[in-house]
Amino acid sequence: MKTVVSGIRPTGNLHLGNYFGALRNFIKMQESNNCYFFIADYHSLTTHPTPLDLHGNVRSVLIDYLAAGLDPEKATLYLQSDVPEVAELYLFLNMNAYKGELERVTSFKDKARSQPDNINAGLLTYPTLMAADIIIHKAHMVPVGKDQEQHLEMTRTFANRFNRMYKVDYFPEPVAYNFGEELIKIPGLDGSTKMGKSEGEGNAIFLSDDPAAIRKKVMKAVTDSGPTEPNQPKPQAIQNIFYLMQIMSKPETYEFFSDAYNNCQIRYGDMKKQLAEDIVNFTEPLREKIKELSDNKEYLRKVVNIGKEKAQDSAAKTIKEVREIIGYKNF
Repeated sequence: MKTVVSGIRPTGNLHLGNYFGALRNFIKMQESNNCYFFIADYHSLTTHPTPLDLHGNVRSVLIDYLAAGLDPEKATLYLQSDVPEVAELYLFLNMNAYKGELERVTSFKDKARSQPDNINAGLLTYPTLMAADIIIHKAHMVPVGKDQEQHLEMTRTFANRFNRMYKVDYFPEPVAYNFGEELIKIPGLDGSTKMGKSEGEGNAIFLSDDPAAIRKKVMKAVTDSGPTEPNQPKPQAIQNIFYLMQIMSKPETYEFFSDAYNNCQIRYGDMKKQLAEDIVNFTEPLREKIKELSDNKEYLRKVVNIGKEKAQDSAAKTIKEVREIIGYKNF
């Protein structure tokens, strides 16, 4: 059985893009791997050092992931800040990470441009903290998106560098998790190609949105005046609506509106009303589970404590062995 590690950023409620992206694949992974999924509350401080409600965001993400199907009986689900060994390994890795290689990281350069008044040390050393998160459990695989591939490559660099420096074969070289299928990328309601909170609240449909909120957002989705000739290519915003319907609605519903578009008879209002109802029906069981979990503080506390204990057991073993390899010994 392979060990898989992945982080979850505590950015508040999850949306359909999260669900059909990482979340749905996390649920698959836990069935046949030794999985460690952590809520990255340390990482979040690199861009938001003074969060308004860090605990609330962590709680929301925990609830949404549990509601969607992460099983604490099958996977280890924990808070990054509950495992202090991560910070110690982060320190050790920083001693062997070099300023030049960290400054060349694409995400660092992008963030430095977008937040010039907050270029902190944590932002620069983000790759070493990510590496510590992964190799603290001696992971074999890591599910990553395109924007994280460079960080994973650096994790392999740091793991191999440790092995070479101390002449050991200790840390495995983690590789990207292959899902074996094309990932579903949910587009935004504002005409953009990506659904996300950073693009604005109206762009994303959250798993916890009530039916009224879903209907309001979908009805405001960007459209145009309609095709002027048969089989006309769809603009991006219209492609988005059809793609959402292809995922959320019955095949015959999608075909009905697709034919209407190709015959220049499309009524976007009717299409969006149908899409909204299909999304409401799809999210209803998730919404009910979120409500149930939100009211069960004891269960949430139990999940966090179990995850903390399991993650600490794994991390403590690694740190004990790393300290011995480096040369720290008891007198």
